[in-house]
Amino acid sequence: MTRILPILWGLLAVLHQVPAQTRPNVLWITCEDMSAHLPAYGDSTIRTPNIDRLAREGVRYRRMFSTNGVCAPSRSAIITGMYPNGIGSNHMRTVQGSRVGNGLIDYETVPPADVKCFPEYLRAAGYFCTNNSKTDYQFAAPFSAWDENGKAAHWRNRAAGQPFFSVFNLEVTHESQIWMRAARPLRVDPARVRLPPYYPENTVIRKDLARNYDNIMVMDSLVGVILKQLEADGLLDKTIIFFFSDHGSGQAWYKRELYDRGLHVPFIVRYPDRKGAGTWEDDLHSFVDLGPTVLSLAGVPVPKHMQGQAFLGNQRARTPRTHIFAARDRMDEQYDCVRAVRDKRFKYIRNYQPDRPYYQDLAYRKQMPMMLEILRLQEKGQLPEITGRWFGPKPAEELYDTEKDPFELTNLAGNSAYRPQMEQLRRLEQQWVRQVQDKGFMQERDLIRLFWPNNRQPETALPDVQTKAVSDTEYLITLTCNTPGASIGYRIDEGPWRLYTQPFRLPKTSHLTTKAARIGFKPSEESTMIATNK
Repeated sequence: MTRILPILWGLLAVLHQVPAQTRPNVLWITCEDMSAHLPAYGDSTIRTPNIDRLAREGVRYRRMFSTNGVCAPSRSAIITGMYPNGIGSNHMRTVQGSRVGNGLIDYETVPPADVKCFPEYLRAAGYFCTNNSKTDYQFAAPFSAWDENGKAAHWRNRAAGQPFFSVFNLEVTHESQIWMRAARPLRVDPARVRLPPYYPENTVIRKDLARNYDNIMVMDSLVGVILKQLEADGLLDKTIIFFFSDHGSGQAWYKRELYDRGLHVPFIVRYPDRKGAGTWEDDLHSFVDLGPTVLSLAGVPVPKHMQGQAFLGNQRARTPRTHIFAARDRMDEQYDCVRAVRDKRFKYIRNYQPDRPYYQDLAYRKQMPMMLEILRLQEKGQLPEITGRWFGPKPAEELYDTEKDPFELTNLAGNSAYRPQMEQLRRLEQQWVRQVQDKGFMQERDLIRLFWPNNRQPETALPDVQTKAVSDTEYLITLTCNTPGASIGYRIDEGPWRLYTQPFRLPKTSHLTTKAARIGFKPSEESTMIATNK
């Protein structure tokens, strides 16, 4: 029997009947690998008029943090509302063959049975949910997550008057585009780019940073295209718009790190009535909070198992966060185990493998010219001391005052003046890893065996179809599945796939096709039956 709480599905069924105009549309415009390198956040290197508009008409968040400094675990946190190291989606990555030389199979994360992609709850409440188009959740996106998932996915394909939740992911700012777009003319003068203190003065590094800014300008133009579509449809002032990146910048010594430069992201929310236009919000927020927040805005009950907390809507948490947590584990072919906790001012980092250097020698990243240039300078002994730290030993613990030291260069872990902050954050980190039952302390081979016994993906059972004649022309259909946590879908004749939430009436002589899926499991086959008058 599917382990979906009947009370929750009942509430969602009631919400399905709520008039559409009372439920807000929600649009996410997301980009990749981008820190707050925007005029809206004080960086005047380039112009981004469309994001500037969102900032003028919306609320800017100062303290939004990803759970990881890399995309797939972060996206897992976003879509599930769960910490990746708690559900075993913490390694980068599990499903696309990026573990060069370690001999492990590709696998999908199998979270606990009650964990679902949060858009499924919106769909059950009557929302039309689309994703265009990246997923990268550490598991294949189940059919139950989205009405449409792909490059053609768009709110325009919904039924008339149906509320929507739509995601548009803009990939041009991804790390890879620094080298893949290198031959294109640059509109940003490398000489105008400000170098962070941990980079040496170098023309190759400057050019890659300029390319990154140029890509941000391209991304901004794509934001403008989406906003124009929304305006053309008369929906701009009927839709809550989120803009954010999936983690910090893709440049060297940013991405994959647990410093703020790897975790902190720009985050803007624009409301239909422009509430709070031009203001700043200063509370701490984590990516595990995004799913609960959208559900709260839509008036959909936030499931109790979610580890995030809503910060908007009628289910907003009574008290704001006091801390955010983050983790780093395997990155492609290199292992490490690092945990971090941060309050509004201090960041604590625990290096569980201090025998490993900070720097991870990743084949993928070495396609970037600035990375190769840093390695060349390091080999010749020409790196400045600050940059050279990346290749040196790391301590078991780090502590930073992010107000006085925003680049996190001065480790205060051994400073007795900061012992109270050190002890408090250390204690919180230890509590957190126990609370989420951190899977990062398992050997990955054991984790795979836990998820996929004998290295074989478990399979979702076929749905069981129960029919009851309720008239001369209709059956009442009840669907169940023996796989705990499975979601069930069905279609009548050649109609669209629907998410099963409660028994429904089926005209006799119709074709009924069903299927089921659970995250990390192989989905069931489709099964078709013909309702007859017999």
